[in-house]
Amino acid sequence: MDTADITEVWDRVTGTQPAPDTWLILVTAAVAFVAVAPYGTWRWTRNTITIAHEGGHGLVALLTGRKLDGIRLHSDTSGLTVSRGRPTGLGMILTAAAGYTAPSLLGLAGAALLSAGRTTALLWGATALLLALLVMVRNAYGALTVVLTGAVFLLVSWLTEPDVQAAFAYVVVWLLLMGGVRPVFELQAKRRRGAARDSDADQLARLTRVPAFAWLLFFHAVALASLFGGGSRLLML
Repeated sequence: MDTADITEVWDRVTGTQPAPDTWLILVTAAVAFVAVAPYGTWRWTRNTITIAHEGGHGLVALLTGRKLDGIRLHSDTSGLTVSRGRPTGLGMILTAAAGYTAPSLLGLAGAALLSAGRTTALLWGATALLLALLVMVRNAYGALTVVLTGAVFLLVSWLTEPDVQAAFAYVVVWLLLMGGVRPVFELQAKRRRGAARDSDADQLARLTRVPAFAWLLFFHAVALASLFGGGSRLLML
């Protein structure tokens, strides 16, 4: 690849693309809703939310100076991120709080990029994050999931027309925004039944002495505020 090719690629990534028609934005929102609301589709699309969830734990662990030992993604859509460092303190609190908030915040950031016309930047940025995550995945199913997801992003951003790229990007961002809401309600339901007593909310309760229910409210607030704010940006309200 010569200098001209590199410049062309850079211009594609950093350039802006025209906003799609409103009808396309509404259709992509409907597609994402169908992917999240029914259990039959949710058990598959939840893998995407788990990637974002565990990636959030891992990224914040690194940013707060903890050593990231590895990430595992399982076929039942659960995941596990293991890091080393002080068992208490701000770094551990932020790492524990990052999981349930990561999909929604990523969706909010994606909505900001799309509203600014940065569709290609979003697709390439997501591909880069998935490649970085792949380095830390420690099981075969997790590696396969991340590779396939990254391949889809790469193929769409490199081989498809701008309209297809825009539709795909909007579906992904809507999926993160909507999909970030449901796991918090699922966690709340599990805790009501006496399950999931070692959840992120319970770990945060032990770390901060703030009740787990308060952390659930925090997760709800972040997810719903991100959905409202990100949805408003996507719909250009």
